Amino acid sequence: MRFFRRSLTGLFLLSLTLGLLAYAGVQVRDAVQDRMAQEPRAFQQRERVFAVNVVPFTLETITPELTAFGEIESRRTLEIRAAVGGRVTEIAPNFVEGGEVEAGQVLLRIDPTDLEAVLQRVQSDIVDAEAEQREAMRAVELARDELAAADDQAVLRERAFQRQQDLLDRGVGTAAAVEVAELAAAQARQAVLSRRQALAQAEARIDQSTTRLSRAIIAEAEAQRRLDDTIITADFAGTLADVSVVQGRLVASNEQLARLIDAEALEVAFRVSTQQFARLLDEDGRLADAEVAVVLDVFGTNLTAQGRLSRAGAAVGEGQTGRLLFATLDDAPGFRPGDFVTVRIEEPPLDRVARLPASALNASNEILLIADEDRLEVAVVTLVRRQGDDVLVRAEGLEGREVVAERTPLLGAGIKVRPLRNDAQAAVPEDPEMVELTEERRARLTAFVEANTRMPAEARQRVLDQLSQAKVPARVVERIESRMGG
Repeated sequence: MRFFRRSLTGLFLLSLTLGLLAYAGVQVRDAVQDRMAQEPRAFQQRERVFAVNVVPFTLETITPELTAFGEIESRRTLEIRAAVGGRVTEIAPNFVEGGEVEAGQVLLRIDPTDLEAVLQRVQSDIVDAEAEQREAMRAVELARDELAAADDQAVLRERAFQRQQDLLDRGVGTAAAVEVAELAAAQARQAVLSRRQALAQAEARIDQSTTRLSRAIIAEAEAQRRLDDTIITADFAGTLADVSVVQGRLVASNEQLARLIDAEALEVAFRVSTQQFARLLDEDGRLADAEVAVVLDVFGTNLTAQGRLSRAGAAVGEGQTGRLLFATLDDAPGFRPGDFVTVRIEEPPLDRVARLPASALNASNEILLIADEDRLEVAVVTLVRRQGDDVLVRAEGLEGREVVAERTPLLGAGIKVRPLRNDAQAAVPEDPEMVELTEERRARLTAFVEANTRMPAEARQRVLDQLSQAKVPARVVERIESRMGG
């Protein structure tokens, strides 16, 4: 009985479980059918609106500015070389790197002992040549006297011969006497010829002595010139560079000892593209006399100088493009040859052009305008110039319209936007970021600035004053550390 009762209980529980499972399955099926039978809910679609910055399209007269990079050079640079070899015996106190010298100042002296001995020997040769010339002149006078005596004797011998010939014709003389007289006359004529030859040799001796004296005088001038070359002077006032000599050193002939640079006659050489060069030509095709501004950035402190275009390079260098231009600087305190500078040149003014951000223009020279209902419209403009982060464009019928300042791939014709007009609000300049330096970092920066000899004294003092403050501009610190390599 107990077994039968337990079997019935288990069968009942199994039947109840199966019934519950069947009921749950029916409920799930009905819920799925009801869900699938329902119509989908429709959500209201809203158009996406983008916020964009806009600037006005205003036509005006703008003077473009051409920007290039160049190098400062000196129009007068002299290589100081030793004309003669020898030992350096004397050096001027300011004959050092960066030393300033005056025109005609003695820079150094080379030992002149050997050249003085050569000059003395040449002077002795001149004395010998002069004595030889005087002796030759006396010999000529004696030769002329001897020739005159020989002529007189020849005349007498000829008379004696004629007299003997007359006596023979009258029958008084003898043939032997005539022959003796004729032979004596012939010998007298021969003596005259010998004396003439002696006179010619004496006159040739004068020519030889004159030539010898001229050569000795030339040798004296050359020896004096080489002696003068032992004293090296400055041809013009300037600054010394690349000094490579000390007192007591042996120098060779034509060895470069230093370079003399005229720091007051500076010019800047810079390269521009051919298109930019064409815009700097006048109506006659010549380089315009345009003003030039040169800027040297020294640790955040700008040194500025003014100048004018002077000339263009005669040819395009191998592997180069564009044109090489030169501009003469009027007054450039603090600049040195070799400085890398920024050159700005004002081009002729352009009429009826608009200045827009460069980000407002795409590669097809298209801009986006704000049309009715704040929707975008595409317009094509003509690109005239690029000025840094701006562009100068020209178009008709767009004056007064609003242009999207920054284009993105999401913007296009017909897109609805929300214009952000901030042109009425003046931009407030932000204060430069300041940083506090540790004593070790401050000392390291100060030592680097003090050791920089290429920086002008006024700029160096200005930077040192900034480093001595409790807080230093972060831009100045970054520039110094970037040049320190850390």
